Amino acid sequence: MSHPLRPAPMAMPLWLATLAVLAGLLQAPVQAQPLPPRNGFPAQPIRFISPFPPGGGNDGTTRLVTARLPEVTGQAAVVENRGGAGGNIGAKAVLESKADGYTLLSGQVSLMAVNPSLYASAGFDPLKNFIPVTQINAAPLALVVAADSPYKTFAELVSRTRSHPGTVTYGTPGNGTLSHLAGVMLAKDNGVDMTHVPYKGAGPAITDLLGRQVDVLVTSTASVAGMVQNGKMRALAVTSPRRVGVFAKVPTLEELGYPNARFEDWYGFFVPAGTPPERVAYLHEALVRVLRSPEVSRQITEGGSEVVASTPDAFAAQLRQDIERWSRVVKLSGARVD
Repeated sequence: MSHPLRPAPMAMPLWLATLAVLAGLLQAPVQAQPLPPRNGFPAQPIRFISPFPPGGGNDGTTRLVTARLPEVTGQAAVVENRGGAGGNIGAKAVLESKADGYTLLSGQVSLMAVNPSLYASAGFDPLKNFIPVTQINAAPLALVVAADSPYKTFAELVSRTRSHPGTVTYGTPGNGTLSHLAGVMLAKDNGVDMTHVPYKGAGPAITDLLGRQVDVLVTSTASVAGMVQNGKMRALAVTSPRRVGVFAKVPTLEELGYPNARFEDWYGFFVPAGTPPERVAYLHEALVRVLRSPEVSRQITEGGSEVVASTPDAFAAQLRQDIERWSRVVKLSGARVD
């Protein structure tokens, strides 16, 4: 099956449909008590940089949380998409912003734990240049196909990849993303040989999967939960040790007999290094109130993720652990972006 030389522009109705399921503005109140300002903070809108295009899990999850944040802080929350270079452009935009608590990065594993090893110059050091505020969730990756795909099960997909190596294409949100590395490890450890087609975010990849430009999509559950729920996609497997939400009936790769196939993604909020500790503490408390509210927590869970809402210290420890793990995987894969 052919694939484009470059990703096609994403159709507006598609990403609006995805956000409507995963991150549409809720009608019910967040049911979290407002948090009074501390020492005059916050006194203006809070900006969130999503370093990927609209339509993917990062963007949808960010908008889900920020839609309710004003009910807690009393200030508007504005989301900006700064896609490009696997998220590095958005990360550098936050790094270069004033460290005053008014600009946050919506990061994820691929950006914060993979890119520093994958790119010759990512342009930032996740441990030195950023302060973790809170981890939003823990989520598996999903391997999905279009509803009219000939592959009904993961076993059928694997059979095709082994009988015709390299002829099955799989799209991901980009080179070096967790989705890409999961595909690399499936090929190395389990002989699932597919040809990688990188995109600039999950949104364009979703468009091309539905248009049958690629055969399979590997991405976060949050990116495709809406499409799976409305029957436009079929999930063949997930990479977590458990089944959650919309994906409760989807087998895990470990259940299917594939070892070393446990890959978990996460999203989380960061501020630039140097942000005053009292403002980090305020942002943490406000964001956790939103994450633990019944409606937001329910939507995250139904999207195939588990709410984490960790402390800054716990999130920092998770980041260090993931950097260590994924730097080894990047080295093993031989992947490198100049």
